[in-house]
Amino acid sequence: MSNRTESYLVGLVGDGVMPSLSPHMHEREGDLQGLRYLYRPIDLLELGLPATSIGDLLQSASRMGFNGLNITHPCKQLVLEHLDEIAPDAERLGAVNTVVIQDGRFIGHNTDFSGFAAALASGLPDAKLDRVVQLGAGGAGSAVAYALLTAGVQTLDLVDMDPARSAERAAELAVFFPDRVITGRPTAALPQLMAQADGMVHCTPVGMAAHPGTPLDMALVEPRHWVADIVYRPIETELVREARAKGCDVLDGGRMAVGQAADAFRIFTGLDADAERMRAHFLELIAAEEVAV
Repeated sequence: MSNRTESYLVGLVGDGVMPSLSPHMHEREGDLQGLRYLYRPIDLLELGLPATSIGDLLQSASRMGFNGLNITHPCKQLVLEHLDEIAPDAERLGAVNTVVIQDGRFIGHNTDFSGFAAALASGLPDAKLDRVVQLGAGGAGSAVAYALLTAGVQTLDLVDMDPARSAERAAELAVFFPDRVITGRPTAALPQLMAQADGMVHCTPVGMAAHPGTPLDMALVEPRHWVADIVYRPIETELVREARAKGCDVLDGGRMAVGQAADAFRIFTGLDADAERMRAHFLELIAAEEVAV
């Protein structure tokens, strides 16, 4: 798969994917590596297709010579039943966001968790990981929690507006990490949890352009904490900006987005992407968006 004379045809399937920056990042990296690399958004809303059409779309992509597809909301779980093989981490998470098409077979991977793991390693290499608070236990939160535990977090406190969801997620993760302490907690527990934590990761929509604000009382954030956000539109969320102003080490959401893209590029082509180069391009794209607005 690493023959540089090959061409690559890749797509992104999901609802509302037309504004995605993935095509730009993948195609630019392909160009710089001397590849013929095309990456096309396949927007279910634009096409008027239901999420359950993902199986038919996979078959169509295979017939049309696609090398693979990235899969996003609302198809990450629905795609599972249509795959021939699933990478162990993706199987544990019960979600796939990257599918390689090889000889008519569909092989699923999850670069949400590996993308965050890479972001943490590159952006906060010295982060203390004894005890971490994570806000949000939804789909993205599942992958981030798995990445945190894989990275060595000893105690992970999952906090969600829906305490039943955080408790359920904690129980699922405890099966795979029996030697760790994983708790599901309500938001009312945040003052106590932040006082004990080394750092926190934010995995809810708060801070996006359409959902301004911070996800917790910033008085709970101390300079000794490190703070990571997975929101990247805008790249400087209120959480990141205010945490940095307090003296915290911070990780913006762009690093996870780039980590996901770099991992998917490698899975599709067999070639390592230059993650720092991709991040520089990503920041250019975000800056251009913000100027346009």
